[in-house]
Amino acid sequence: MNNYDIPLSLSWMWAFLVSLFAVPSIIYIAHLKNMLDTPNGRTVHQSLTPRLGGVAVFAGFMSALTIFAPLDNGAKELLAGCIILFFVGLKDDLVGMSVSKKFVGQLLATGIVMIMADVRITSFQGILGIHTLPVGISYAFTLGVIVGITNAINLIDGLDGLAGTIVLIVSGTFGYYFYAYGGSAYGNYSFVAVCLIGGLLGFLRYNFHRAPIFMGDTGSLVCGFIVSVLAIQFIEMGLRVGAPFGSSAPSVAVGILFVPLFDTLRVFSLRMLAGRSPFAPDKNHIHHRILAMGFQQISTVLLLGLLNIIVILFVIRFADLGNTVLIAGLAVFSALLSIFFGVYQSRITRRQLLTVEKANLS
Repeated sequence: MNNYDIPLSLSWMWAFLVSLFAVPSIIYIAHLKNMLDTPNGRTVHQSLTPRLGGVAVFAGFMSALTIFAPLDNGAKELLAGCIILFFVGLKDDLVGMSVSKKFVGQLLATGIVMIMADVRITSFQGILGIHTLPVGISYAFTLGVIVGITNAINLIDGLDGLAGTIVLIVSGTFGYYFYAYGGSAYGNYSFVAVCLIGGLLGFLRYNFHRAPIFMGDTGSLVCGFIVSVLAIQFIEMGLRVGAPFGSSAPSVAVGILFVPLFDTLRVFSLRMLAGRSPFAPDKNHIHHRILAMGFQQISTVLLLGLLNIIVILFVIRFADLGNTVLIAGLAVFSALLSIFFGVYQSRITRRQLLTVEKANLS
């Protein structure tokens, strides 16, 4: 029996119950004070809906972690960063905030975990023949990783239950390996994962289609930040502990985060190729493309969750092939997936044009 078993169970239950019972009160107050998200051309929902579900997730996660978890090895600094991003997201959900101001908040949160807790990627573990990174490059690359993953989770939050489901799968996978192999150096990050899972499960009870509440930036920024730190510590665990994937940990981490990373890289590339800002909003995300194929919201969420699980199983099964082969395989699969969505989108566009032409002729 692991020494963490009972505290982990209590922390999960605490986070779940706090989140579960907080959501109805948040929904009530949001409607009472008219703190609702108005549908627009980019959104899928069609009614006024609160965007403050992240408050419940944060409350469950924060309270459970501070009560039950050992707050060493960077966990305390992680909480500090979460508090900053919670208030950044809260302001954005209530009154709106510019991209630049949100980025400043992310830089501040990232700086706390990087500089004060020394949470950073220190080696490429043989990728492109690179091993130990110079300190300056290590900090710069880690900054890009944390900000990138944080925004990837934020960007995929476009359907009822989607971001919560993906984060649940990702944090559950990381959490298992921290629990099984982390030991004294990384074992406390299993608490981070479990507390996040508990808070998400309590929230997801109310977040599937037709959801009476959304996660909002309050939740997606915090969830993305937590997941990014879990990914970095997972990669470092492979370097320092050697188990379970050793030097293949970076490519396995990329596979675990496949759906949000693929979606973000794809939409950013398409926007820049079209001469627009990569942050310009549109309806070209992977979930929008699947919805255009005729799938319902719940089916789309389950399909993307299944896709992420399949990729996770693939990288775990073939981890012994090494980083180069795994990353090449993920890149090829991403390219094929992008081509498929592009071809299907072209067919849909042609059908719509033919329909318009027939209507005009008649």
